[in-house]
Amino acid sequence: MIDAHGEAARRAIGAGDADRARQLAAGIKDRADARFVLGLADAVQGRVSAGIAHLEAAIAVASRAEYLAQLARLLILVRRDGEARVAAEAAVAAGPEDALTYDTIGCIHARLGDHQAALRCFEPAVAQDGGNLEYRYNLALALGFVGRTADATAQYEILLARAPRHGRAHYALSGLAKATPAANHIARLEAVLAEQPSPDDALRIRYALAKEYDDVGDAERAFRHLSAANTAHKVRIAYDFSSDAAIFDAIEAAFGDPSFFSGPSQVEDAPIFVIGMPRTGTTLVDRILSSHPDVHSAGELQAMPLAIKQLSGTRSRLITDPETIRASGGLSPDAVGRAYMAHATQHRRRAGGRFIDKLPANFLHVGYIARALPHASIVCLRRNPMDTVWSNYKNLFATTSAYYAYSHALIDTARYYARFDRLMALWDRLLPGRVLQLGYEALVAQQERESRRLFAHCGLDWTDSALDFHTNTAAVATPSAAQVRRPMYRDSVERWRAHEIALAPVRAFFESAGIAV
Repeated sequence: MIDAHGEAARRAIGAGDADRARQLAAGIKDRADARFVLGLADAVQGRVSAGIAHLEAAIAVASRAEYLAQLARLLILVRRDGEARVAAEAAVAAGPEDALTYDTIGCIHARLGDHQAALRCFEPAVAQDGGNLEYRYNLALALGFVGRTADATAQYEILLARAPRHGRAHYALSGLAKATPAANHIARLEAVLAEQPSPDDALRIRYALAKEYDDVGDAERAFRHLSAANTAHKVRIAYDFSSDAAIFDAIEAAFGDPSFFSGPSQVEDAPIFVIGMPRTGTTLVDRILSSHPDVHSAGELQAMPLAIKQLSGTRSRLITDPETIRASGGLSPDAVGRAYMAHATQHRRRAGGRFIDKLPANFLHVGYIARALPHASIVCLRRNPMDTVWSNYKNLFATTSAYYAYSHALIDTARYYARFDRLMALWDRLLPGRVLQLGYEALVAQQERESRRLFAHCGLDWTDSALDFHTNTAAVATPSAAQVRRPMYRDSVERWRAHEIALAPVRAFFESAGIAV
């Protein structure tokens, strides 16, 4: 039973007042609970490792669900994902008693890509505290990820009835189904936008409007909202393309030296990497491959960039940056491969068979992957450059991720594509035959032929279930969630032509760069 000091300390933690929480901890009679509060206070002030030590001491005395859930949350922050999963599972076994603990465990499972497990925690969180909008939003997201679209829609509508300006809910709801002239949210979205919501909410509401206007064929209004949203957000994040250009420059210079990141690797594991520009069919290929009985998707893993970063020992803020690339040249490919597998194994859904790592941005790391994991298969999705630019520009990626900062300006996105294209040509010269360049347009036009090429490249026996990828019941946590639950279709080919006038500068850029459109 939590005493009055413990309750007050938790409120102080919730308010971000770590010093007050520490003062109150001195009066908590239950010493396990006192250590728990001290651990949370340390974490609030950025001393996560110290916080973990306090929580582990509390759990050694009393293995309570609340303690285990918060330990899992802190372990995620320091990228100890496997231990976080164990702690989250132990928290469920210990019997959570409050909505916050259920929601915390659900967020851990969601972060680890297990959306079915997350759903089993978000449901009781909302049942206990249906007035908490964050709990309900998390539940709605999970329902959408596992394909329960009607249930997700119902949860978003309940949330929006209570918080009409909730931009994240509006944006997520717009992505659950294709809008039609008879069934859309355009009038409501326009009305909410007119009320001048916060910049974060306005960003997502404009993206939702652009998506729905595009669905119903109103290209002019769709582009107007996208342009306003992206222009404002680019200013907010102060993005300059030179930051990404410097990364490409560093990779090309580094791997231009034959001695860079050289040496043997004895790693026998054979993961499958699906890479490419975002929104080019990577999720589709992930679903096709994971239709094979001996293959499963581990999601979009940071395991390779993390392995390189940690072994390089650089102190820079970003995981992938020029400093880290230059520092990685002397690393042992064998050590990187083993570090990669140590990270990736924590996200595997089952012990046997092969797994897919579907982080699109791993195209930056092909040189490392090929040398550190000599038995890995690498597949790069290629899509028409104009469709690639348009699809990146019209989709809102994680707003805090440096991977996608280029996507808020058309010309920045075109420049990024040009550097991606040039880098893939470099990998083909250095590693001939190692990467299968798979065309999205060819795949949707000749599904079986291209799927057989894909399976052959990955060393997989053919299975007809690959043609029924849309029946795959695994959760999908990308903007393609709705699309990959449909049979193969050609609707997305040459979608850019609906915005041909607005995209004219992009086309001119590609033509001047010698890139065929």
